[in-house]
Amino acid sequence: MASELDNIGERLRSLRLENELTQEELANRCELSKGFISQLENNLTSPSISTLKDILEVLGSSLSEFFNNPYLQEPVTYSRNDFFEKEDDELKHKIEWLVPSSLKYEMEPILITILPGGKSEEDEPHQGEEFGFVLEGEIILKLNNKHYRLKRGETFYYQANKTHQLINSSNKIAKIIWVSTPPMF
Repeated sequence: MASELDNIGERLRSLRLENELTQEELANRCELSKGFISQLENNLTSPSISTLKDILEVLGSSLSEFFNNPYLQEPVTYSRNDFFEKEDDELKHKIEWLVPSSLKYEMEPILITILPGGKSEEDEPHQGEEFGFVLEGEIILKLNNKHYRLKRGETFYYQANKTHQLINSSNKIAKIIWVSTPPMF
């Protein structure tokens, strides 16, 4: 099996052709010889890092893009099988993390299902912002000593510098998409 480094020439040729350049045009723009470009593309020689950076710049790319393996890229979509969930019987809620390993990202979206009489954990003030969308049922958003009643289809957004909690005082299940930045859950 060929390594990334074995395919530099092939990948350079492909990139050059995508840019509709001849070997001679690429060589002239990089102040190299056409013969050197040909040797590179046929894997008969290897460029220095500096030369490779120059060639990639002319081709509208960078070292990181050039060596980025598409098979190692982060996924963009997720299914229910990817979710992680945690139930809290005492507080009567279930949290589903909608994006695996979201702690490494800027935002952390969860789906919280709160049973009648249940609530989320009470979060202490912290840096960041929080957004929520009530998918089903109704809840009370408690920010410090203020209470806001929200029903299906309504949203909340606040700076997380106050004590906050979601409470379901109704007799129906409530489901909320809750996004925190930075990740907190």
